Amino acid sequence: MGKYNFDSPVDRKGTGALKFDVLEERYGDPDLLPLWVADMDFETPGFITDALRRRLDHSLFGYTVEPAEYWPTVIRWIADHHGWEVERDWITYIPGIVKGIGMVINVFVREDEKVIIQPPVYHPFRLTPEGNRREVVFNPLKENPDGSYSMDFDNLEKVADEKCRLLILSNPHNPAGITWDRETLRRLAAFCHRRGILVISDEIHSDMALWDNRHIPFASVSPEAAACSITFGAPSKTFNIAGIVSSYAIVPDPQIRQRFFSWLTANELNEPTLFAPIATIAAFSQGEEWRQEMLRYIEGNIDFVIDYCKANMPQIRPLRPQASFLVWLDCRSLGLDHDGLTDLFVRRARLALNDGEMFGREGRGFMRLNVASPRSVIREALDRLRNAIMEKA
Repeated sequence: MGKYNFDSPVDRKGTGALKFDVLEERYGDPDLLPLWVADMDFETPGFITDALRRRLDHSLFGYTVEPAEYWPTVIRWIADHHGWEVERDWITYIPGIVKGIGMVINVFVREDEKVIIQPPVYHPFRLTPEGNRREVVFNPLKENPDGSYSMDFDNLEKVADEKCRLLILSNPHNPAGITWDRETLRRLAAFCHRRGILVISDEIHSDMALWDNRHIPFASVSPEAAACSITFGAPSKTFNIAGIVSSYAIVPDPQIRQRFFSWLTANELNEPTLFAPIATIAAFSQGEEWRQEMLRYIEGNIDFVIDYCKANMPQIRPLRPQASFLVWLDCRSLGLDHDGLTDLFVRRARLALNDGEMFGREGRGFMRLNVASPRSVIREALDRLRNAIMEKA
């Protein structure tokens, strides 16, 4: 028995939680069981809440400066957990990772230039460039016989023309939960460096590698990777503080750094909100025990989902993630089209998951399941889905 309890449900309705309070708007039913948005239904750990409460006790919230221990704490965490020695000059606050993607696009990619993504992948990787009037080039991942994925370097050579200026990498990958291996990252870095393509490495799930898997920071794999990349990270997924907005950018290359950081400074986008440093320091200085217990609980939930599907609904094949709390469900054996699959999950099973096609046409026939909830909730969700499948049959 661990120190922390992840079995107790938390009532989030009416708190402004996106996951719960927009179900009517997004799915047409406010009473669905929500397992979609990528935050956890576990309470934010008490050492973070206590740190915020201590600051709230001083009831004056004016302009503030960064605490002296802010960046040393982040740098030490990255070195200890990922073996990457980040220098202080390389790192700065950014007001969100998707916002950061938009910023990089506007600083580095002209309107007649292109952005490469590798679907199925987190949908803002497509929506953000398109919303900024940049063309998106698709280099789909290759699906392997066991359901896992690999990068398609042969196709990348074909689709990356002279107008491609940016590639957005999901590392670890969302939704498939891949911790990319060193050789794949080195090969990608060599390709992009040779072509003059900047890489954004979104590493927000970096602290959530499962079992014996290990996250490898993209910029750490080679001099070429360091020379052509911007890394985004945050404690938000790991410690369930997405609403506090505690993201950061790491840029080893001095020319890329000067161009990006000077733009951030000019627009005052590099100044953290009052609570972001406080929450980050608490998470990265006190959070290791909680993180380890949380990951073990997530592993148990993933095993439960895989075993349940195998025993009760073999038409659904979960891909075991190497990182994060998101499980990519292969539902293609159900033989349903997009509308039929949505109807099964939403109207019949009364579940709110992310539709796989959201992540690109390569996600057709898949659903993304968030298992960061008490196991009783996961069991209820799977029971509902099993019953809906049996009724339909």
